Amino acid sequence: MDPVPDPGTDVALYVHWPYCARICPYCDFNVVRDRGRAVEQAALVQAILADMEAQAALTGPRRLASIFFGGGTPSLMAPEAVAAVIARARILFPPRGDIEITLEANPTDAEAARFTALSDAGVNRLSMGVQALDDAALDFLGRNHSADEARRAVAVAARAFPRLSIDLIYARPDQTIDGWRAELTEALAMGFEHVSPYQLTIEPTTAFGRAVARDAWSPPDEDRAAALYETTRTVLETAGFDAYEVSNHALGVAARSSHNLHVWRGGDYLGLGPGAHGRLTLDGARTATVAHKGIGAYVAGVAAGAPWSERETQSPRDAVEEKVLLGLRTVEGVALADLAALGRTEAAEPLAGLIADGFLSVEAGRVSTASAGRPVLDGVLRALLT
Repeated sequence: MDPVPDPGTDVALYVHWPYCARICPYCDFNVVRDRGRAVEQAALVQAILADMEAQAALTGPRRLASIFFGGGTPSLMAPEAVAAVIARARILFPPRGDIEITLEANPTDAEAARFTALSDAGVNRLSMGVQALDDAALDFLGRNHSADEARRAVAVAARAFPRLSIDLIYARPDQTIDGWRAELTEALAMGFEHVSPYQLTIEPTTAFGRAVARDAWSPPDEDRAAALYETTRTVLETAGFDAYEVSNHALGVAARSSHNLHVWRGGDYLGLGPGAHGRLTLDGARTATVAHKGIGAYVAGVAAGAPWSERETQSPRDAVEEKVLLGLRTVEGVALADLAALGRTEAAEPLAGLIADGFLSVEAGRVSTASAGRPVLDGVLRALLT
């Protein structure tokens, strides 16, 4: 079993690889098309390595908790570049033992052909952006793989990696309860230990946002979305998965993402790559960082010793409030002491009312929320923190 990271001392790494073969119409992440950019990508890898060195000098000696390659599509990243990042991280932040190293991947045949090399590079957990197991849905979502291609990629991944996670999107237009139940059931039969089902979110700046604004199509109403959410919970719980976070389900404690838990528990993490966010304890203060969003600006910024477009020292209250916002998304919840630091006690509103109404529970000095959908959770957080 991987060692349990200490959120108080260990540091995790988030590496943002911004390149995608195709930009999905629902995506509002910091991404660009992966075409004719070999020279730029080589420069970006060197900038990420240099940025890691510089941030290590700021943090001082720390242990490595985990590494997460996100994007974008980091399965498009050259395996030798992935290996270089992992090797440098292990030197700068010697881990306590084997650690979780996750890489996000799209399930195309071309990327599946690189899975063995990515495993050899040191990746031991693959997070697969399958999104749907229905060709019409995949076409609507703008994905560049078919359902059969995804099935083939999963089979290859199962041979290459000891741990697999799958991302799926629900609350698609005209999606039926029976169809969603069948998709989930098929995904579970593939052997995933971790499932992240995300309700389709319409962001106004995306292609989907513009389409909905002009009434080209509409997402499901609240009742249908709630029914799809309840179907998600029922199918996964019946199969033995626990909802350890509002959008993440694991087949037992060992299958939970230690990287995500480290972040949700308020641990430090380096944000590496264009637009990456980080949280570091510097000079005794919690510090929020955001890297330059543009690839060229990030590379130039690293070279000039200024990789961040934003660096903010959080006040003690802001740091605790962020910890509460993240912690209440998980089954672990947060310590009563953290809420007390915000002036929230069991004996007074709004905490007392939320407990009395069954939205929050208290046990062994910790406060947690019932496994409810995101709209309910968002309402609880607004009531608690405003």
